Amino acid sequence: MRGLAHPIRWILAVSALAACSGASGLLGPDAEQGIDGLVLLGPQCPVVQPGSPCPDVAYEATLDLWDAGGGYVTRLRSGADGRFHVGLRPGDYVLEPQSGNPFPYAGPVEVTVSRGEWTAVTVYFDTGMR
Repeated sequence: MRGLAHPIRWILAVSALAACSGASGLLGPDAEQGIDGLVLLGPQCPVVQPGSPCPDVAYEATLDLWDAGGGYVTRLRSGADGRFHVGLRPGDYVLEPQSGNPFPYAGPVEVTVSRGEWTAVTVYFDTGMR
């Protein structure tokens, strides 16, 4: 019986930490709603001209997620394809991209998650190229 005390304390401590960190907004992989995101980086050319395509590219980025009350929810990382996916409880959230100094730069993005829906969001990082 004594050997079980430590794992139980560990589980309780992790649960308490998750509740304090705002992680209660997170849902598991079978969630019915959340954010389905894409991160892009552009412009890729110094001068974009008609007839000369210069599309933005997928960008691997770190994004902090906050709830509407300013509580920290989690840190996300987009893949090499620029995509990220996170299950969340319905509500209002803010994605805060971790920008470079000074570039690439992306400002905060407000997101509303509705019950039973995946909200599509695109986060644009500016390269500073002009």
